Amino acid sequence: MDLQATLAQLTLEEKVSLLSGADFWHTRSIPRLNIPSLRLSDGPNGVRGTKFFDGVPAACLPCGTALGATWNRELLEDAGHLIAEECKAKSAHVWLGPTVNVQRSPLGGRGFESYSEDPLLSGLLAAAIVRGVQDSGIASTIKHFVANDMEHERKAVDCVVSERALHEIYLLPFQIVVRDASPMAFMTSYNKLNGCHVSEHRNLLQQMLREEWGWRGLITSDWYGTYSTTEAVNAGLDLEMPGPTEWRGLILANSIRARKISMKTLDARVGAVLRLVDQVSKSNIPERGPERTNDKKETSEKLRNLSAEGLVLLKNEGSTLPLDTAKTVAIIGPNAKILRFCGGGSAALRPYDSKTIYDAMLEVNTNTKYAVGCETHAQLPSLSPLLRLPGGKSGFFSFKVYLEPPEDPHRVPIDSIELDDTNILLIDYQHPKVKNDMLYATMTAELCPDESGEYLFGLTVAGTARLYIDDELLIDNFTVQKPGDSFFGSGTVEERGRLTLEAGKTYKWRVEFGSAPTSKTKQNGVTMFGPGGVRIGCTRIIDAEEEIHKAIAVAREVDQVVLCCGLSGDWESEGFDRPNMHLPGLQNRLVEEVCKVNSRAIVVLQSGTPVTTPWVDQAPAILQAWYGGNETASAIVDMLFGKSCPSGKLPLSWPKRNEDNPAFLNYRSDEGRCLYGEDIYVGYRYYEKVGCGVQWPFGFGLSYAEFQLLGQQIKHEDVDGLGETISVTVQVKNISTKFDGAEVVQLYVSPPKSGIGRPLKELKAFSKVFVRCGEIVTAKVSVSLRYATSYWSEREEAWVSQKGMYKILIGTSSDNTPLEATFETKSTFSWNGV
Repeated sequence: MDLQATLAQLTLEEKVSLLSGADFWHTRSIPRLNIPSLRLSDGPNGVRGTKFFDGVPAACLPCGTALGATWNRELLEDAGHLIAEECKAKSAHVWLGPTVNVQRSPLGGRGFESYSEDPLLSGLLAAAIVRGVQDSGIASTIKHFVANDMEHERKAVDCVVSERALHEIYLLPFQIVVRDASPMAFMTSYNKLNGCHVSEHRNLLQQMLREEWGWRGLITSDWYGTYSTTEAVNAGLDLEMPGPTEWRGLILANSIRARKISMKTLDARVGAVLRLVDQVSKSNIPERGPERTNDKKETSEKLRNLSAEGLVLLKNEGSTLPLDTAKTVAIIGPNAKILRFCGGGSAALRPYDSKTIYDAMLEVNTNTKYAVGCETHAQLPSLSPLLRLPGGKSGFFSFKVYLEPPEDPHRVPIDSIELDDTNILLIDYQHPKVKNDMLYATMTAELCPDESGEYLFGLTVAGTARLYIDDELLIDNFTVQKPGDSFFGSGTVEERGRLTLEAGKTYKWRVEFGSAPTSKTKQNGVTMFGPGGVRIGCTRIIDAEEEIHKAIAVAREVDQVVLCCGLSGDWESEGFDRPNMHLPGLQNRLVEEVCKVNSRAIVVLQSGTPVTTPWVDQAPAILQAWYGGNETASAIVDMLFGKSCPSGKLPLSWPKRNEDNPAFLNYRSDEGRCLYGEDIYVGYRYYEKVGCGVQWPFGFGLSYAEFQLLGQQIKHEDVDGLGETISVTVQVKNISTKFDGAEVVQLYVSPPKSGIGRPLKELKAFSKVFVRCGEIVTAKVSVSLRYATSYWSEREEAWVSQKGMYKILIGTSSDNTPLEATFETKSTFSWNGV
């Protein structure tokens, strides 16, 4: 495309139209000039396509922290290739990922989406996945730029960050990705930064990103994250999403005519859109093309490997793991029979296929015993498994859409769909007869309980709803509604009702739903929700003490136990932050009681961020499994039985308690302001500086294999025009006689003593190497001298490399660095850019 020639042919109205979305997932087209519409898709751990509602199944990759735990750039570049394949299957030109915000605290609702507390690890891994995606001509949109590190009041909060912390911690991952991968697009964050919304922050978007860093790409808002017309356009925000526009269109045209925005600025914004259109044309993805699945054996194998490499073995006393296939085994815990493959919010999608850990265990040991032990529902699990359509289609229910309320005896449906998930988000539902998002829906099915007893039903809604069993009202979430965190903060709390059901008996189940405009409760959610949504959950009520004792009895009967504990997408999600680090429900007690009666109890933790582990001394083995995507369960069972060897390393420090973490005093909006009081001392930088012990340190992870680092050599060289580079080679020996495995060589740099406050050491390079039993492999780690030695000087407004003697520390975690070397810089110098 000849950008200048195309710009010259566009009318003012056409230029303005290109700067906002056509709908929720598409940009606008100009057919007369052959400018196509582009499709954008979430991200960040897969490619959903255009449908939250009744979506096309997709490959769900492990969450960000799980990918971060791989410490494997080559693997993440391959993950990028897989995402590109998924984009092609969904006809998406632009992938809305990766997320590279820094985890200031364990409590962040979206902490699981990002890779690491360390900016270098985050940046290098993100760059790898961006390269993989963009190899196919598909755009990657790195997000959320910048300081979108918590959910509390995220649209209004002013994040007050020092310039030094901003550059050394929060901007650095983005800077590294620009340097190493040139992402085609950036997404701005919702929040303010030092008094100005990022989508209106000229210093960030124009002066730093485009001028200082030399980046040439498109900047889009987060969805509904545009708050002005003139300010945002002049600051450098190219695209307002989603459409239809609220801030551009006629308002923008009038601002141009009033000369509040110059034609030069307008053309710069339009040029960024046209440049992106031209770049992604190489993908050969059709405009508004069909969406299909890409479910194949090769995809499953890649996902299984991705999940396995991120598993982190935190403890393994007495070689409790791997499990002995000849011995009896039980699986106990709330996460054993419920799918826990992804976090909530933008990361949620409908997977190709997924199984529970219990089902995966049965494939290895058909005699596996089971007990639930306790429940941990933030919201009740989907009712779908207990439903069936008349005629016997299990797991499905009828969803009929109307324009009139259920009281109208003459109404007729305008749409009828069979659904298999009672968690329904209508944010992107469209029908030509629906106006102003006003609709009604009736859901019906047969309810078929598999056990007799008292059941607890839940009804959550962004809109209004009533639930009926055999035409008797059980739950009314219409007459009186209470605001809650559901549906990105736009919905109600979960209203609940109890009913005794009999196994083998069939009941009539019905829900009457009214879309968001029917609700008198107006939530100030983190995004707007169109027709809204509804979620129906159900569980059989259990006696907590009785279930604990059942679990103890089962644990006594077997040789070894797998305890499946942790969180879920109901506890970790976009829209809200966690209230504390604790495991919900009676999980801590369950672990303690089972460990008392079985000395070979393995705890499998599923969470995206750290949780407290008061039973750590009692459990002989602990495996951190994150949210591992489609193949979560298979990867876990492979690891438990020794089919794969642990090689994951923690991408963030694991504090013993929330009160120890450096952001503890400042992790929420306080009258619209959040002070980043820990400054540059995030994660291990803080714990080491103040001498605060952690449960497990940054970079930690055990293996079934055993490795030795034998020695190192250091040399200076010039690489790729980046200036002087420090390269270190290390010999890694696998002294195990049973297991081939992989080790991560981590290089930290400690600065010379000076009057500048700096962390004791910082990660500057790493390399993951595979080593067979008894063999030695040479690992090479390299880092640019200026990146290895520099801090951000607020006085000079530049990076400064101090002269002096630096120490290189090499090891396998931040607190295990047995190899040391030194190098000296002869002069102090400053620099800017990337």
